[in-house]
Amino acid sequence: MRILVVGAGATGGAFGTLLQEAGRDVTFLVRPLRQEVLRRDGLRFVSPTADRTHPVQTTTATDGPEAFDLILVTVKATSFEGALGDMGAFVGPGTTIIPILNGMAHMDRLEQLYPGQVLGGLARIVATLDGDVVRQRTALTSLTVGGLNGNPVPADVSDALAVPGVDFSVVDDVMGALWEKWAFIASAGIVNCLFRAPVGRILDAGGESRILEAISETEAVAAAAGHPVSDAGHAQAVGLLTEPGSGFTSSLYRDLSAGLPSEAEHILGDLATRARSLNVPTPLLDLTLIQVRAGLPV
Repeated sequence: MRILVVGAGATGGAFGTLLQEAGRDVTFLVRPLRQEVLRRDGLRFVSPTADRTHPVQTTTATDGPEAFDLILVTVKATSFEGALGDMGAFVGPGTTIIPILNGMAHMDRLEQLYPGQVLGGLARIVATLDGDVVRQRTALTSLTVGGLNGNPVPADVSDALAVPGVDFSVVDDVMGALWEKWAFIASAGIVNCLFRAPVGRILDAGGESRILEAISETEAVAAAAGHPVSDAGHAQAVGLLTEPGSGFTSSLYRDLSAGLPSEAEHILGDLATRARSLNVPTPLLDLTLIQVRAGLPV
């Protein structure tokens, strides 16, 4: 199976390296400048257990057309529309596409463009792109996929993705899993961006009740959309966002604090839009969006 990884950043670089190390045929779809670096220096991936640099196969949008069997879309939401245009030349009628992004808007777009060829996917990994080096901060490396509209995950896709170093699983209700993750990262974004502090400091300032309200808001939207958060998912969210002394901050908050392009509209804006259509009140989410959109420092 020929695998195209769209993006060679933190997520794509990490999973692409692990797939390549397991003998999979992996190519990275990147921009020309990134291609020059990768051709010259290779892809360096530093994980908690190893520091390695491998030569990698790369391609750019101008190198196509060439159909791949499996495409993993690993870019951030801010780069998603550009990635859609770049990857079009590499999608054939038999190509399976697995996006690994936060939120849900990307699923709608891909299903519109490539009906029946898209699987749901979500990854859990703490990694960053440090210059040209992919650095994984913790040992957590999981990938979950599932079919849409009752369709199964093809066996060859599962076989290709089940590699050492990746906790791989196939679930029946991948949309429920995607919504559960979205509800959590949105509530974390609300908490950190609205109150402009890590969890521990917000708790010290008397903010626990507001944290619980934020969790309730996002979970209410998920439930109204037909994907209620599980008891275990709710307990995990409450545990992470109400841990005394915690230095936890969301990736959205960290991006905004650093002045980087953020996924605010993809994570918070789209959720607010869906909440309105479902008649679910989300006052804390709405206040957070005003804060973010007004460009106030977080």
